[in-house]
Amino acid sequence: MPEPEELPHRTLDPRSLRGLAHPLRIQLLRSLRHHGPATASQLAAQLGESSGATSYHLRQLAVHGFVQDDPTRGKGRERWWKAGPQSTSVDESLYRNPDPEIRGALDVYVHEVATIHTQELSTYLGTRHDWDPRWLGASDMSDFTLRLPPEKLRELDGRLHALIEEYRDVEEADAPDAERVRIHLHAFPQHGN
Repeated sequence: MPEPEELPHRTLDPRSLRGLAHPLRIQLLRSLRHHGPATASQLAAQLGESSGATSYHLRQLAVHGFVQDDPTRGKGRERWWKAGPQSTSVDESLYRNPDPEIRGALDVYVHEVATIHTQELSTYLGTRHDWDPRWLGASDMSDFTLRLPPEKLRELDGRLHALIEEYRDVEEADAPDAERVRIHLHAFPQHGN
């Protein structure tokens, strides 16, 4: 049987959302995406979980196509896992789904992602003085308030995503001073003037 093709992106539907919407599963997938292939035991040590829990949740992620075996690693009974899709987005119809189970799974997913974003930003702020000073001026923590109808926000979001994609495979990615850079975009309506 051929190895499943690695997908660069996956849009969540009701079934895959239910398969991913668990805090530990989201953390496992995030770790494999950011740090590369690992065993259930390695992930357990990294995340402060039992290897039984990580093994179970990795198998569940595999059922839904988020992770897969990495046959190029390991020996004997050692099972290595790698991420499948490298990014995930929510199908817009999930926000309008009347099924309470889907709405609950979506709540778990989006709150866990928001928590991860907060943790990543806090970690950077707490360690920013450890970085070369050039990074301090290059990093950004801006916020903007605009008055837009939903269609214009959708347009803005699409344009921002397209711009970011232009930087995915730049030649400078292999430069000696290149680092992995996280970009968080949050755009949401807010009551008030």
